[in-house]
Amino acid sequence: MPDRLEDLLREHAPQVLGALVRRYGHFDTAEDAVQEALLAASAQWPADGIPQEPRTWLIRVASRRLIDMLRSEQSRRDREAAEAVRIRPEQYLAPAADAGPPADDSLVLLFVCCHPALSRPSQVALTLRAVGGLTTAEIAHAFLVPEPTLAQRISRAKKQIKTSGIGFGPPPPAEYAARLDAVLQVLYLIFNEGYVATTGPDLLRTDLAAEAIRLTRMLHRVLPDDGEVAGLLALMLLVHARRTARTDASGALVPLAEQDRSLWDQREIGEGVALVTHAMSHADLGPYQLQAAIAAVHAEAATAGDTDWRQILGLYDLLERMTDNPVVTLNRAVAVAMVHGPRAGLTFLSYLDDDPRLAGQHRVEAVRGHLLELAGEPDRARECYATAARRTTSRPEQRYLQLKATKLAGS
Repeated sequence: MPDRLEDLLREHAPQVLGALVRRYGHFDTAEDAVQEALLAASAQWPADGIPQEPRTWLIRVASRRLIDMLRSEQSRRDREAAEAVRIRPEQYLAPAADAGPPADDSLVLLFVCCHPALSRPSQVALTLRAVGGLTTAEIAHAFLVPEPTLAQRISRAKKQIKTSGIGFGPPPPAEYAARLDAVLQVLYLIFNEGYVATTGPDLLRTDLAAEAIRLTRMLHRVLPDDGEVAGLLALMLLVHARRTARTDASGALVPLAEQDRSLWDQREIGEGVALVTHAMSHADLGPYQLQAAIAAVHAEAATAGDTDWRQILGLYDLLERMTDNPVVTLNRAVAVAMVHGPRAGLTFLSYLDDDPRLAGQHRVEAVRGHLLELAGEPDRARECYATAARRTTSRPEQRYLQLKATKLAGS
């Protein structure tokens, strides 16, 4: 299938699914109907040409297929039982799926996929399946889980949506901010798994990171004035811009200070800087904007030595006041060390020793090893690197930390 046609279908898929669920409910059956409509389009459009209104065409075909499915006697009995739970009286007169101007239901679909009744793994899987349009096999491959396991996870999520009476609509005003925050967290989680794979042989899964950027870009189109949506998109772009420089030809990890900055994607850096600059001057300040601002300071330094660590430390000070996230404190310890010396950073890092949220995490020992090495304590640094290497489940990180420990043992 030509790339342009594939992109067009992926762009319209969540809107068509949203339109059908909004009209008919039955999330799981609607998704099957949309998949069949997409399949019909991929077979018919290359020969007949793309219709003038592709979204309307897809909604019409998917609606017909959904109605066919719902006409079966077995589906009728299941539907009658579920309708009493799901539909509120005011929803009986919902407009036709393709009636009126083209409404983008992608945001509502994201809210449904990230509903708090679902577990976080289910939210991630369902978002990638229903909004991202990835196949079950693609998602299973991205997260290194067996395909049957992932299929069961998605199936349980759909069933929970059906039985719990989760309606298709935006959350109530009182819940809106928290629900949008959950959507952003899921997108950020997908991006992070693509940018720093927690398990497996590869450091990066660029397809997963790219999909997170695509979904966040879509969300930004729907909510262009939301500062945190813009901040998250800027953060992803600024970090993703370094992807080519993060590994060498053998796939080994290259730390930020040693990366060839000529390999960084200047187009993404420019877009990320513009996004966060506009957001911070037009919206309430939020954690994603601050993280994007920190990434922008790194991106704008010509060399590692040119990095404005005082500005970064100031941004971390603000960020730590907004969040109770130990990873922020961990990263701030590095900034403290770069401004006030490694001993100050080690003292700051010790504040995390009793934090149960980081118990057993390899990153604490990796940072401690780095600061001890800077402080001129190679033996203790080697022990920390070796401990971190044992704890990480990422093989590239493991090899990098083992190499650091080995070099210090021979120094």
